[in-house]
Amino acid sequence: MTESSGRPMLTVDFTNFTHRALGLGRGLLEEDLEKMEKIAPRVSEAVLERRSRGDLAWLGLHEQDLSDILAFARSVRGRYDDVAVLGIGGSALGLIALHTALNHPFHNLLPPDSRGGAPRLFVFDNIDPFVLDAWLSGCDPARTLFFVISKSGTTAETMSQYLVVREMVERAGLNPAEHIVAITDPENGELRKIARRDGLTAFPIPPGVGGRFSVLTPVGLAPAAAVGMDVEGLLAGAGDYVKAVLEAPLADNPSLWLACSLFLLYLKGYRNHVMMPYSSRLRDAADWYRQLWAESLGKRLDRGGRVVEVGPTPIKALGVTDQHSQVQLYVEGPRDKAFVITGVKDHGRTVEIPAPPPDSPLAYLGGHTLNELMAAEMTGTIVALTDAGRPNCLVELEEVSPAAVAQLFMLWELAVAYMGELLDIDAYDQPGVEAGKRAAYALMGRPGFQAEAERIRKSRRGGGITVPRPLV
Repeated sequence: MTESSGRPMLTVDFTNFTHRALGLGRGLLEEDLEKMEKIAPRVSEAVLERRSRGDLAWLGLHEQDLSDILAFARSVRGRYDDVAVLGIGGSALGLIALHTALNHPFHNLLPPDSRGGAPRLFVFDNIDPFVLDAWLSGCDPARTLFFVISKSGTTAETMSQYLVVREMVERAGLNPAEHIVAITDPENGELRKIARRDGLTAFPIPPGVGGRFSVLTPVGLAPAAAVGMDVEGLLAGAGDYVKAVLEAPLADNPSLWLACSLFLLYLKGYRNHVMMPYSSRLRDAADWYRQLWAESLGKRLDRGGRVVEVGPTPIKALGVTDQHSQVQLYVEGPRDKAFVITGVKDHGRTVEIPAPPPDSPLAYLGGHTLNELMAAEMTGTIVALTDAGRPNCLVELEEVSPAAVAQLFMLWELAVAYMGELLDIDAYDQPGVEAGKRAAYALMGRPGFQAEAERIRKSRRGGGITVPRPLV
């Protein structure tokens, strides 16, 4: 079992959010910092009060029992070459981020011995027919384990994939119970019914944990364990962070600082928030952040039912890559962006740069490492942004380890909780997403949505949209 280190695996430097670094009255001014000191305790108390009522179940996920997940992972080791995950949004993005961060960057290309016997991992988070059919046409269903992830069991994208996969498994003469695992509601929903009927192994999504907060539930942990990731280390890191900051004052709570800073900058017109990790292993953590920030904070109504249409736009970038595609805009474009640069102190490996001939214009690189160059590039971006008066802060991980990655997740999840209080919105629903789902159901002929289908037909008359004929 992975022991908790009890120490923080990340630090946050907010200096460059303030006018003291940016100059010319830019960023957070003295009065903003004073306002932050006043509002932060109320925001923190509101989150603590919600938790005391039994809400925010994701803050207690570090206490969950992993015995079933670990036993299952041991039981499937050596039986399958591939693990394929069918899920979308919060049912996929967290796992993808874990896979990119914690597995070998070429995990699926390594021979089995180099993977420690762990299966390859494929996550199908979209319903592009070309991609899914191309992969299925080459897979061996007898050596593949499929995870189907849907809390309701009615997610059209995921359940359509499930129907395709189930037919393939049965056509191969295989028992679905040996090749399909459900991750769904503990008691209710269509997928839970299917699991009971067919005897599928099923893991529960804890009540009160929405999809975008579910990476540290069986949604992320069960397939992660099946392909050899250290899920105990993830929970240990998450627990360390929650215990250290949840009841801490502003000065010792980086999530609260982050939320209050970005909220006040949002009010000043910095409506776009860029997460830019300087590690390819954290590339997909930025994708995960983008869903968390957008789906939680983009809301039409406040909690009193008033139309407010609020929400920062999250943007993902990657250092050093996007220094050559996005930074020109960031440094000289509109002053509407705040930046969260995310660095790593220890990349886990060191690559030395060989020395070229002394008269080469590249001679200055010799004797250094790619690690030093990465750090210099990150610092260079921070300097360029700061000199241009663009608000930026630095989140720095000690390393890309299970504990550190979990703490990065908790940094942002708790920041969302605080931002929801600051914006006075419900950060845990997604009515805009549901509206699109209802329209898709109607267009596909789902029973009970005939009125919506007729409304769409009338509103789109002459617009070139063809409504499919109902299949049933």
